[in-house]
Amino acid sequence: MTRAEFLTRLKRGLAGMPAAQIADIVADYEAHFNEAQEAGRSESEVAAALGEPERLAREQRAEQGVKRWEEAKNPSAAAGAIFAIIGLGAIDILFLLPLLMGVLGTLMAFFMGAIGIFAGGGFVAAVGPFAGPPGGPATAFLLGIGLMAAATALAAVTTLLTIWLVNGLVWFGRLHYRLLKPAIETQV
Repeated sequence: MTRAEFLTRLKRGLAGMPAAQIADIVADYEAHFNEAQEAGRSESEVAAALGEPERLAREQRAEQGVKRWEEAKNPSAAAGAIFAIIGLGAIDILFLLPLLMGVLGTLMAFFMGAIGIFAGGGFVAAVGPFAGPPGGPATAFLLGIGLMAAATALAAVTTLLTIWLVNGLVWFGRLHYRLLKPAIETQV
């Protein structure tokens, strides 16, 4: 593969990222080619040592997704980091994606359950005292408040578990990237 082919495929893999970031990444890889050319290596040797440009683009996307997650811990950044890491581990996707979807589905069910319990608690607190429950109106009101507090606790614990899951996926992606990076650096 020639330098031009390598850089074209790399740019295609980076499409959609900010132009300044693409320019910086491409400049880094052009520097690899320049240094190797000065050392007397051919373009095809350098391209082979660097690896597949699509894979390198996925690694760069994963790194950007992780940086965004670390800067702004919000659902959008979490989704971006998760999908970037899944894209990085394309081979692992057969194992990781079904497991991840099951865990995410369970977490979503807990969030929906917390919303339902909170709404039910609000209903019990608002309507229960007028329905003549056993124990009196105060019991119904306190039961409603208790349900709302339990729902809030469930949502908080689920949020913590979701953050731990995203951080675990970020760790996995970085481990994956670190395992590849030394091999790339020693060959160039």
